[in-house]
Amino acid sequence: MSDRVPGRVDALGRRDSWEGVRAAVAGLGVSGFAAADNLTHLGAQVVVLDETEPTGERAEKATLLEVLGADVRTGPGSTATLPDGVDVLVTSPGWRPDAALLTQARGLGVPVWGEVELAWRLRDPEHAAPWLAITGTNGKTTTVQMLEAMLRAGGLRTVACGNVGLPLVEVVMDPEPYDVLAVELSSFQLHYTDSMTAQSAAVLNVAEDHLDWYSSMADYAADKGRIYSGVERACVYNVADPLTEELVREADVVEGARAIGFTLGTPAVGMLGVVDDVLADRAFVENRHDSAAELGTLADLASPAPHMVANALAAAALARSHGVAPAAVRDGLRGFRPDGHRIATVATVAEVTYVDDSKATNPHAARSSLGAYEHVVWVAGGLAKGASFDDLVVAMGPRMRGVVLLGRDRAVIADALRRHAPEVPVIEVPDDETDVMDRVVRAAAGLAQPGDTVLLAPGCASMDMFANYGARGDAFAGSVRRLGGS
Repeated sequence: MSDRVPGRVDALGRRDSWEGVRAAVAGLGVSGFAAADNLTHLGAQVVVLDETEPTGERAEKATLLEVLGADVRTGPGSTATLPDGVDVLVTSPGWRPDAALLTQARGLGVPVWGEVELAWRLRDPEHAAPWLAITGTNGKTTTVQMLEAMLRAGGLRTVACGNVGLPLVEVVMDPEPYDVLAVELSSFQLHYTDSMTAQSAAVLNVAEDHLDWYSSMADYAADKGRIYSGVERACVYNVADPLTEELVREADVVEGARAIGFTLGTPAVGMLGVVDDVLADRAFVENRHDSAAELGTLADLASPAPHMVANALAAAALARSHGVAPAAVRDGLRGFRPDGHRIATVATVAEVTYVDDSKATNPHAARSSLGAYEHVVWVAGGLAKGASFDDLVVAMGPRMRGVVLLGRDRAVIADALRRHAPEVPVIEVPDDETDVMDRVVRAAAGLAQPGDTVLLAPGCASMDMFANYGARGDAFAGSVRRLGGS
């Protein structure tokens, strides 16, 4: 029998007593642990549910939570039924909305929050740092890290967090308050977020992805668009992606919030863009109708690839909306270097350059990466997540010297190539062969000509063959080095 009081947690925040509140946390990952740890600290009775038996670091976290007083239930069947008396369920972002535990909670009227929603409610009312939020199918992490660099260059205490770096609950509970937060949010996180209102927000792009999680592209796009809800200053959109502008038009924002576009072309009034080789701001300057502020040049970027330029402009728009000076934007860009496995040059062997962009885990990201090179041997494949490669092949086929495919869903890509670029040679490397990546790299080397680029931009997730995209990129780099004899 449940003794849940409807609505008892709705008004609770960081400075309220959570004693007597029974909270269930679904998942013992990074965000789940942060939620359980801090709810326990606030005095709630916490039960953690995870279908897998924890090992290694996760086992240590489970033990720590038990020491702190949480009830940790793991293993098969532990998430089948919602415990009695639960007042709120905090879910990890990867949980599908139709999961049995979440369905039961909604049926009983139990609020279902994500860790981001919990974090928003736990902000310190006396030192609530504004959020500059970023989402998009591709480029989120690079853009939020660029934004962090700009904010730091402007003398602000900040951190990139959310879907990258620290969990948001940890950040908002830090006893030393931040000035502003650079927040990366996935569509999954946004799905379980209701009350957050960012100071400014950006949707970088919306392309086919996660269709194994969403029933339609419309649902996926709608979750991306939630980031604009309640925005106070600027809704940043991609001029080249009309859907992002449409999401701005549909958003319910604070009166006075502005729509700010970014473009790789010459910016119109109210936009950021590129004039010759200069990143130009015609949105956050006093006389924007007849002048612009210089935010840096293409030479200030780690890479002049089009998607890197777009990311820089989006980050700059958010930084400028917060009042960061043009010089700090430039300094942030000059000091920024992307994480590994993002258009990272591995080596040049026999006049062929090998590039690791293993982070390109969907067709949109792979297409952006391919667009940076004139002649390329494309290495692709893995878990396609329901995505189609037709548009990519039509657009990028003329650049392809050849294609080498691996992974479970390589046939999906091979079929698109047969239909739209039959003249492009394709080599498929079966998963059951030994030294798969060595074979892939040797095959790519055989297709490449001097001056070409062999590009690992898989367009797919990695977990069919590798622990993550980083492990896949490391395997590629290792094979390239062996090819070169180093």
